[in-house]
Amino acid sequence: MRLSRLGEFGLIDRIRRQVAVSRGVRLGIGDDAAWVDHPQGSSLVTADLLIEGIHFDLKWTSLADLGYKSLAVNLSDVAAMGGTPAYVMLSLGIPANFDTDKIDKLYRGINGLAKKHGVTIVGGDTNAAGSLLISVCLIGHPPKKPISRSGAHVGDDIYVTGTLGDAALALNLLRHKRRPQSRAEAHLLKRLHRPTPRLAAGALLARRNLATAMIDVSDGLIQDLSHICQASGVGANIQQKKLPLSSAFLSLAGKIGMRHALSGGDDYELLFCAAPEQRKRIETLGKQAGVPISRIGTCKPAANGIRVIDTAGTEVAVKAQGHDHFKKQWPRRRKNR
Repeated sequence: MRLSRLGEFGLIDRIRRQVAVSRGVRLGIGDDAAWVDHPQGSSLVTADLLIEGIHFDLKWTSLADLGYKSLAVNLSDVAAMGGTPAYVMLSLGIPANFDTDKIDKLYRGINGLAKKHGVTIVGGDTNAAGSLLISVCLIGHPPKKPISRSGAHVGDDIYVTGTLGDAALALNLLRHKRRPQSRAEAHLLKRLHRPTPRLAAGALLARRNLATAMIDVSDGLIQDLSHICQASGVGANIQQKKLPLSSAFLSLAGKIGMRHALSGGDDYELLFCAAPEQRKRIETLGKQAGVPISRIGTCKPAANGIRVIDTAGTEVAVKAQGHDHFKKQWPRRRKNR
């Protein structure tokens, strides 16, 4: 089967079914991070691969911002499991036109964020490449019980931290060759280039056993929610009016804005489910973690699917379902008619 037909997440599931189960693997392929045993306890392990021309464009991304984001996306995965990051293995594929000054700028962004969260770079690899390639493997310490995607129940509330759609709208501006001309545009670009991994919120949710399921929003709200629904065997209703949107987003989004909030990627906010009786505790937790937390929907029976409901109570058609590497890069051929 062609990858363009199978898609990124179909490929991941195909690989998962072929991998042997080991006694030391508590959670393997399919969550934001793996949870594995070792003689002294257990660890969280996650990795991301960023490729020039696919995940970033150096025409509008500084190397310092790129370094920052390369680590931030991995920190977000550990946050989604409720863990604490510790060590990084960083590997680089470096093009011929790079010099030491460019590498220094890349590491400046990585080191700044690593220092902020007490993370240490302990190794990696370097090699020559046709374009810049960044591979980050992050090892973290798990909470007593890491939060997976598979624990949501019918009737659970659905929450998200921060705001949605800022990064996707910023990317839309850049693709239309618009440089920031206002504070609102500058805010959106910062959200794209320097996302905030919600480590404090994730750790508190795990420590207090509040979230039944959790994921970070990297590929779009609807697509990432679908991973929780599939893993947990539930459906969901999302109230469009409750989606948290920044003032910068609202001032610039126009008619296409809600699509970015529902299906845009690169938010790196936490999307989680919790029992209704935990509402007051979650409200308090948001204040303690220093991030707004919005209740945006409810888990329904699986037959419901995922529905977005507008202010009039009408279901909204959501065309774009989020980012999929293979379907985006290798579109399916049309059959001759």
